[in-house]
Amino acid sequence: MVPPQAQPNAFATGRNPEHAIVCVTEGLLSLMSDEELEGVIAHELAHIKNRGMLLQTFTATLAGAVSSLASMAAWGALLGGGRGDDEGGNPLGAVAMMVLAPIAAGLVQMAISRQREFKADAVGAEISGRPLDLARALHKLEGYAHRIPMNVAPAAAPLAQVDPLAAHGGGVARLFSTHPPMEARIRALEALAGRMR
Repeated sequence: MVPPQAQPNAFATGRNPEHAIVCVTEGLLSLMSDEELEGVIAHELAHIKNRGMLLQTFTATLAGAVSSLASMAAWGALLGGGRGDDEGGNPLGAVAMMVLAPIAAGLVQMAISRQREFKADAVGAEISGRPLDLARALHKLEGYAHRIPMNVAPAAAPLAQVDPLAAHGGGVARLFSTHPPMEARIRALEALAGRMR
């Protein structure tokens, strides 16, 4: 599948390896060499092989459920939960729950997503046999992701090979990115290339 997006990026989707597809944007096809494209596709095939799509769907659902439950519980506490006035809820605790529970759920999702990307890089490099081609592709993708915006739902952003929302934010937003720092991914691939020699 080739979405008509200018930002070079790729993602895999599907409910299991038998029902999965790899999508690469038009921008990616116009930018990558054949070797780099093979590395990008190998990374996405690694997500399919590792059932990364299922894990990402599970963590996103879990984060959403925790946020919703925290909000419902907090509103219940703020409104007193239907009890008498002398047994009212704790407003400070309710507000803390509304703020901290979604942050905690997001941090768990972020950590899992970051590990998923490192794993897909390593398995993708094994599939292609050329980690440095994937490293070069990631370097290009990162640069263009910061210059060419892509309109995508934030919940879907972790599925992409590089953060498709990179052009929309920086600073503190990068601390909470679901994608690991590109420099770390490239260093890991370079180290893997050294071990494969």
